Amino acid sequence: MAHVVVLSSGSDGDVLPYLGLGRRLTEAGHPVTMAAVERFGKAITGAGLGFHRLSSTDPREVTATSRKSPMRLMVDGLREQVPEMINAAEGADVLLCPMSTLIFGSSLAEARGLPCLAVPLQPAAPTREMSPALFGGRDLGPWLNRETGELFVHLGPRMFAKPLADLRSRLGLTRKLKPDPHQRMLHGVSPSVVPRPRDWRPEQELTGFWWPHATTEPPAELVEFLDDGPPPVYFSFGSVVARQAGRRQQAISQAIRHTGVRAIVHSGWGELAATGDNVLAVGHVPHEWLLPRVAAVVHHASAGTTAAVLRAGVASVPVPFSGDQPFWANRLVALGAAPGVLPARKLTAGALSAKVAEAVGKPAYTERAAAVAAKLGNEDGAARVIEVVREVTGG
Repeated sequence: MAHVVVLSSGSDGDVLPYLGLGRRLTEAGHPVTMAAVERFGKAITGAGLGFHRLSSTDPREVTATSRKSPMRLMVDGLREQVPEMINAAEGADVLLCPMSTLIFGSSLAEARGLPCLAVPLQPAAPTREMSPALFGGRDLGPWLNRETGELFVHLGPRMFAKPLADLRSRLGLTRKLKPDPHQRMLHGVSPSVVPRPRDWRPEQELTGFWWPHATTEPPAELVEFLDDGPPPVYFSFGSVVARQAGRRQQAISQAIRHTGVRAIVHSGWGELAATGDNVLAVGHVPHEWLLPRVAAVVHHASAGTTAAVLRAGVASVPVPFSGDQPFWANRLVALGAAPGVLPARKLTAGALSAKVAEAVGKPAYTERAAAVAAKLGNEDGAARVIEVVREVTGG
């Protein structure tokens, strides 16, 4: 069987979705090693996967304390991880890479003669039907949609030029990386949520979502809170660490009081908090356990959280901050599972109260989310990845 190495880098939402995929590959007979920063080691080994440490630096602490831009932090982090990426690929039969590590994985694959599969969590291949998800996915018209997508493909080697040059030099490769126009891309995205673009090539697929492997049990206090009244609203901004946290916390606390809902507030990387009666603060809780038990979810609309909310069949109030979050927020609205998008920069108590009241008060949003959940229940995105791994490795 093929030894699979997953090169993962970033926050919770960039790493944890690959645990479930890795677990499925392992169960299919393919030993899996996930390369990630030390912060995720326990979760990875808890899923029964091998763990290779890329760095001891905690991205949460760096993000919370640094004044550098997110892009600068990403470049610095990847430069630090380059030597261990080389070591992680030793003995691999195939590399799986999200978009954040694809140019590095492609270089490793080139040097070692390995297949490299891109496994993005959002639509990443250029198309005339939408602009790149990481740019918000807005429809700029067929020509500009495609051109911005092509630009995004070529920006990676430029944005990460220094760490990429370092890696290629260590591997004895020519300095310049030429993106493969026929790169095999297995998007961990459901075609029931994002229709597959009609102009994609056959090697650019939407496999369906991959689901995280649960490694923790819900605390007893949370179980008691859920049993003690009607379904609450869950508030979570996941791994987002942003400015004006105090203003957002005040808005959330006021919105909870104005709407009279019971609330569960996930602290996350930004240490989100809220005060008031019928409010419970929690740390990490498995989405697959909690979300089916809530009335609605106020969230940042990351790829992983959006998938989890839809799988649970509950209404959303998306509050996107940056990156691909506006794309997923707009998809929730288009699916009829959310009353509208509330950008983080426009988050106020009044605006949030109105959205929460509508999401909870109108059954249509939950009904439409439940209809999507029924379709997701018939999908098996990991099975397609297993098929392709066998295909490219001959095992």
